Amino acid sequence: MTLRIHFTGADLARTRLASGARPLLELEIGVRLLQERSHPVRFDAWRQRAAANVNRRLGPLFDFIPALGPSAGFLDLSGPEGPAEFTERLRSAPAREIVKELEQWGTGLPHVSQSARRLRQDPSLIRHVADAVDSAHSLFIAPYWPRIEQFASADRSWRLQRLADHGVERLLSELNPRYITWAPPVLHLTTASGLDGDLHLAGRGLLLVPTVFGAHYPAFDYPDDGQPWITFPIRDGADSTHAPASFTAGALAGTPASLRALLGRTRANVLWVIAEHAACDTSQLAAHAHISPASASEHATVLRNAGLTALGRHGKHARHTLTPAGQALLASATSCEPSRRDTRLHTTPG
Repeated sequence: MTLRIHFTGADLARTRLASGARPLLELEIGVRLLQERSHPVRFDAWRQRAAANVNRRLGPLFDFIPALGPSAGFLDLSGPEGPAEFTERLRSAPAREIVKELEQWGTGLPHVSQSARRLRQDPSLIRHVADAVDSAHSLFIAPYWPRIEQFASADRSWRLQRLADHGVERLLSELNPRYITWAPPVLHLTTASGLDGDLHLAGRGLLLVPTVFGAHYPAFDYPDDGQPWITFPIRDGADSTHAPASFTAGALAGTPASLRALLGRTRANVLWVIAEHAACDTSQLAAHAHISPASASEHATVLRNAGLTALGRHGKHARHTLTPAGQALLASATSCEPSRRDTRLHTTPG
């Protein structure tokens, strides 16, 4: 069963790549991922860090954004807005609009959450939902956003070159071959919900939105007043036909706080990057660490002199790798992070 998106010549001409990932869409997908346990290699390390920060104030997010299925209309995070713009708009939403969208969303649900009952009785509580969005973005997405933006930019550059060299149909065929297939003039999407149906773009074209959290099934929207869009996974280079699990995990990795305290934030990050990107050269190290090549060389030299990294030659390039001492330090720092014995989500608001 697939969702079939039908293109005309005008649709192909108007199909385009988004300028980058959408922070609130990443948050919406992330909230869904926190409610299940699929794809552990990709997401479990991130889930553990996120779950350590879940508190009762975030409960409404998990009530109104389920693991599978539509979210409440007032909490649609799929648009291009940033967190500040969205939460300001949500706080000022008319009470009757909130109640109407809440009732539309709740129709047919087997269970009405306590959050929904309270919000229906007192729509002014929407301010707490807006606060939850703001907090969740700061905790779950913002720490990884610079890396997500970097990877999205690199992915976009590569795809634009493919578009220039081979045309839009090649672009469509390479989006996500496991779950998105191009059979002219129809794009077939295999969605997480198993949706089956036909959509006609009617000359509006399609916007292609990159995502790190949506590394498997594509998300989509067919708005009445905007361009239809689908997501595709950011991948790690031209040789990949999909987003490797290790790449997703690396994009959502964090440098242990204990390591930052010991080495300093930048040097700890350089060590972490060398661990994540084995045999990277200095230019690659600088790009991944978001520092200048001169700074990357300086920090790598300090780490090498301390016996934590080594420099090897591969052809004309010098490559940075971890030594056993560096591996031991990282392992120790990771194991000393605050305990996360209970990573279950407690989402009932009080």
